[in-house]
Amino acid sequence: MNETSSSAVKASPGAARTRPVSGFQIPRFRFIILGTNALVLVLNYGDRAAIGVAAPLIIHEFGFSKGAMGLILSAFALSYAPACFGGGWLADKLGPRKVMALAAVLWSGFTAATALCFNFPTFILQRVLFGLGEGPQGAVTARTMGNWFPQREYASAIGLTFAANPLGAAIGTPLVAWVLVTANNNWRVPFLVLGGLGLLIALVWYAVIRDTPAQHPLVTEDELRHITQGEFGLRVARSDQPAPPLRHYLVQPAVWGNALAFFGFSWILFMFLSWYPVFLVEQHHVNLKDLAWAGSLPWIAGSVGTALGGLLSDWIVRRTHAPFSTRKWIAVACLASGAFLCIPLASVQTTGSAVALLTAALLMLYLSNAQFFALVEASVQPTRLGAATGFVHFCANCAAIIAPAVTGFVVQSLKSWTLAFGLAAALALSGALVLAFARKPRIAA
Repeated sequence: MNETSSSAVKASPGAARTRPVSGFQIPRFRFIILGTNALVLVLNYGDRAAIGVAAPLIIHEFGFSKGAMGLILSAFALSYAPACFGGGWLADKLGPRKVMALAAVLWSGFTAATALCFNFPTFILQRVLFGLGEGPQGAVTARTMGNWFPQREYASAIGLTFAANPLGAAIGTPLVAWVLVTANNNWRVPFLVLGGLGLLIALVWYAVIRDTPAQHPLVTEDELRHITQGEFGLRVARSDQPAPPLRHYLVQPAVWGNALAFFGFSWILFMFLSWYPVFLVEQHHVNLKDLAWAGSLPWIAGSVGTALGGLLSDWIVRRTHAPFSTRKWIAVACLASGAFLCIPLASVQTTGSAVALLTAALLMLYLSNAQFFALVEASVQPTRLGAATGFVHFCANCAAIIAPAVTGFVVQSLKSWTLAFGLAAALALSGALVLAFARKPRIAA
C-alpha cells in the first residue's frame, strides 16, 4: 500500500548558494524551531484556559447566568474560526514568521484587556478581539512545520508542537488558580500577568524563527539536505507545475471529511476547555486549590496523546509508505474511542473518577489531533498548505462558536450535564464515521 506524491522533489541547488552564512551553526536546528513554536502554543492555550478557571468568580461578581456565560465563552470563536483561515492564507503569502508574531502581540494585548471588562457587552467585545489574535496559530504552525520538516517527520513535528496546546491548558489551569488564590480571588490579575508574558514570547519568536531553513544562517548544510532530500522529503512546489487554485482542494471529499471529524474533536475540546472547571465546582464541589490538580491532569494526558499520535503516525508511515491512509485510520479509531469515554462522565460519583475518566478520554482524543493536520499535508500542494489547513481549522473551530453556548443552555435549561456530554460524543462519533469513508484526493499536487 504505497502512496506517493508528485510534489516530493529535491530543493533547488541554487537555494544553498544564496543562503545567509554564519560562522556558527547548530545541528538539528529544526528542533529549536519546533521548541520555539511549542512555547508560543503553550502561551496560546494558557491564555485560552484562563477564562474557564476564572469563570466561577466572574459569574459570581456580575451575576451572569450559565447561558450568558456560555455566550461570552463562545464569542471568542466568532473571530477565532475565520482567523484560522485568514491566518493560514496570510502565512502562505507573507510567511509564518511575521504572521505568528503579529498574532501573538494581538492576543496577548487582548488577554490583558480582559481585566478592563465590566459588563456583558465588554466581555463579548474582548472575547471577539481575543479570538482574532488567537486564530492564526494552528495554520501558521502547520505551515512552519511544513517548511522545516520533511514529510516523513511531519506528523511527529506536528504532534510534538501541538502537544504544547493541552500542555498550555495544563500549565495555565493551576497557574491561574494559584494567582487567583494569592491575589485573594481577584480574577483580573492573572489576565494581566499572562498578557505581559505573551509580549515577551512574541519577541522570542521573531528573533529565532525564519520562514524556511534555507533562510536561516544557523542551519547546517547536512541538515538542509536531510530536510529536502530522501523518500518523503520536504514537499517543494515545482515551477513547471503551477499549483491548482485553493478552491480545487476545498471541494475535495477528503478535506471535508477531515474537517467534519476535526469539528467533532473540537466540540469536545471547547466544551471541556470552557465548562470543565464549572462542572467540577458544581457537581463535585471542588475548590480553587483542588482545581489546580483536577483541572490540569486531563490536559497533561492530552499533551502526551498529541505527541504520541504524531510519533506513532510517522512510525507506521515509514513501514506502510501510505501517509493518507495511516493518518486517517488513527484519527478515526482514536476519535471514536475518546468520544465513547465521554458518555458516562457525568454519571460518576467521585471527583477522582471524573478526573480519571476525562483524562483517559482526552488521551484518546488527542492521539487523533496531529492526524487532522497531517491529513491536510498529505492531500494538498505545499504552497496551499497554510490556507488549506486554515480552512479545515476554520471548520473545526466553528464548534468553538457553538459548543460553549449550547452546553451552557443545556445545563441551565435542561439541568443535564449527561445530555451535554452525550451530545458532544455523538457529534465526534459522526465525524469519525464520515472520515472513515474518505479517500485520498487523486490530485494532491
